[in-house]
Amino acid sequence: MSRVLAVGIATLDIVNRVASYPEEDAEIRALSQHCARGGNATNTLVALSQLGHGTAWAGVLPVEPDSDLVLADLERHGVDVSAVLRPRTGKLPVSYITLSADTGSRTIIHYRDLPEYGFGEFDRLNLEHFDWIHFEGRNVAQLKRMLEKTRQQGIPCSLEVEKTRPGIESLFSLPDVLLFSRAWALAQGMNSPERFLAEILDGGRQGFLAWGAGGGWCRSAGGEIFHAAAPEVEVVDSIGAGDVFNAGVIDGMLRALPLPQVLERAVQLASAKCAREGLVI
Repeated sequence: MSRVLAVGIATLDIVNRVASYPEEDAEIRALSQHCARGGNATNTLVALSQLGHGTAWAGVLPVEPDSDLVLADLERHGVDVSAVLRPRTGKLPVSYITLSADTGSRTIIHYRDLPEYGFGEFDRLNLEHFDWIHFEGRNVAQLKRMLEKTRQQGIPCSLEVEKTRPGIESLFSLPDVLLFSRAWALAQGMNSPERFLAEILDGGRQGFLAWGAGGGWCRSAGGEIFHAAAPEVEVVDSIGAGDVFNAGVIDGMLRALPLPQVLERAVQLASAKCAREGLVI
């Protein structure tokens, strides 16, 4: 069994399911509401746990009542939290999610009042037990030092590039695999996945790009570009689909599958997740 460490965040997700997304200044009734643990890094770990890997989370979780839900869910999925920093101040990040039953889309308003996991905490970890380390693209200056240490120790690693953050491009030469979101590609003015991968991933780097209903794309270290189409599914819940895609890529790389097969498997897993509610694959 492979062991994967992820560095990133956990959140409290407050999800309101509505018939269709409301207009501004409207007042509507939700079809249902529930609270769940969220956050990119922990979502990816929970998916990897379901795929049979040992998992551990390095992040920040304040000592406050809302954090109990996060701990209970991670324990249920066997995620090791011994590397987690537990400050007695701050607030667990909260994502207020509006989930449209009409389209399956989700709109997120995120609130955060918590320090990021820093290099000092990461430097104290014993990394020898891990076969892969996955990083969320946050806190760029600290993350650069974490990636450099990971490379020095020869541990394969991945970097998720989901949101625009100043200087994040300076990290692209450090991970073994880059995992891009469609939102980040579009923010760079790139609406062609092939062009995006060809221009962003020079210098022999491997990268994957999730493209929603368009499936996924990847570029090999040799410059070959592959595409996997997404199967047609009725979208029930797209929350966490990108995190499941990333888990599928990491799983495939750990299993040493051919790159097109890694991509195909990641797309299939993300699509299957969209067809059911919750982070179940």
